[in-house]
Amino acid sequence: MSTFHKSVLYQEVLEGLNVRPGEAYIDATLGGGGHSQGILERGGRVLGIDQDPQALEFVKKHIKSEDLILEEGNFADIDKIAADRGLLEISGIVFDLGVSSYQLNQVSRGFSFRNSAALDMRMSPKLAVTAADLVNGLTDKELYELFYRFGEERNARRIARAIVRSRSKDPIKKTDQLAALIEATVGRGQKIHPATRVFLALRAAVNSELRNLREALPKSENLLKTNGRLIVISFHSLEDRLVKNFIKESKNLVEVNKKPVVPSEEEIMENPRARSAKMRVAEKV
Repeated sequence: MSTFHKSVLYQEVLEGLNVRPGEAYIDATLGGGGHSQGILERGGRVLGIDQDPQALEFVKKHIKSEDLILEEGNFADIDKIAADRGLLEISGIVFDLGVSSYQLNQVSRGFSFRNSAALDMRMSPKLAVTAADLVNGLTDKELYELFYRFGEERNARRIARAIVRSRSKDPIKKTDQLAALIEATVGRGQKIHPATRVFLALRAAVNSELRNLREALPKSENLLKTNGRLIVISFHSLEDRLVKNFIKESKNLVEVNKKPVVPSEEEIMENPRARSAKMRVAEKV
């Protein structure tokens, strides 16, 4: 539908939600509205939530439907947002935890190290702390813990020390500046760029991604009606593990698929960013 973001596992999400006409659904990570549009086309009503006002503006222009409600906010507040709209029994909720193609390609947002931009990485302009604040403000130990915990970066200690040494001379303010420092520190003998996990960790910390997900999952479970479906698409092992354990420990949710659903080879060829996606589907009993 859009150039904002190509929805990952599009058909699989719609099949997993088992959309029924007239029923209410929540797209907790609206993005470009791909999943929402699919639900609408199958007769569902949608509450679309996103903390990025640019995403909301895009969808307003491209999807015209009386059955679509848009709200700016963080999915950690999904219960309050739904209640404010009088939505208390939901038939399906979907989380697509990936950064949209639009956000990655918009240089000024600072999500990617492929261009020179300010180290920002905020999903919402309302957030106060940027990636540059963390890179230049955290101690050696704090940076190590951040990169190791949120990025599972095995060279976290070396990278943290290199950052502290470098910033003692000049602050690290640009994406390409940080990426070059990391590459010079650990080399480039990997399939992925050596800065990838550090950037992932910084983005997760700036946006409190794991904490927000941890808060949103039980609230989503409570919102679902009996036989309602919860779908979460994750792109990182920490997120997937969190979702897997939540479903396993829940007394009210049953995982629909024994193994997570992953993109087909055809989808990965069309959209390489989908390659690490894992989708878990649970039903409320």
